[in-house]
Amino acid sequence: MNSVTIVPSLLVEFHCHTNASKDSLTRPEELTAAARAKGIDRLIITDHNTIAGARLAQQIDPNLVIVGEEILTTRGEILAAFVTEEIPAGLTPQETIRRLKEQGAFISVSHPFDRMREGGWAEEDLLEILPLVDAIEVYNSRCMLPQFNREAKRFAEKHNLPSTVGSDAHAAFELGRSLLLLEQFEGPEGMRKVIRNANFETRWSPPWFHLSSRYATIRKKIGLGLDMQNQA
Repeated sequence: MNSVTIVPSLLVEFHCHTNASKDSLTRPEELTAAARAKGIDRLIITDHNTIAGARLAQQIDPNLVIVGEEILTTRGEILAAFVTEEIPAGLTPQETIRRLKEQGAFISVSHPFDRMREGGWAEEDLLEILPLVDAIEVYNSRCMLPQFNREAKRFAEKHNLPSTVGSDAHAAFELGRSLLLLEQFEGPEGMRKVIRNANFETRWSPPWFHLSSRYATIRKKIGLGLDMQNQA
């Protein structure tokens, strides 16, 4: 009788946000608690242009949280894991990637063909950075139109690129809607070694999910306005 080798797998959420992002009200402790409750093994927190929320979450649960960042470049958004030094918004993709590589970070590309977001990519710009990245995001639960994810998947297959998926959760209830199933790994180099063997669990998030981030953005703007009035 032949023996079967069972390779342990990890459930990995690669794309989520805390209240350090301008469009989320989710506190780091809420996000980590939700991840544990949902059986998520690794939580890559990718706030917009900051690692402050991810660092706080990692202090709360260091075995769960991986510090990441979603960075708006002059051409589109980069999605990174194992970030040790925050990268500012507004740099070119090449400069952003150069700084990430200096840290050894794992580099993916957020929702590359989502034309309804500021962080979407033109194909010619994406082609320029393909040799420099580790993967692209082929399924994002918050893409409003399914065709955006299908385009990303076809693009990855055409260019033989590894893939990531993510819930893009801005509220705790969204967490875990799209997960990577990866073999055990340690650090960014370990992730690079197993990413091509990834399996996916994906679910689309209906448009009303976006109300949570819209509400967060408005509430923060109102709060900032009140603070400025009080200071006057």
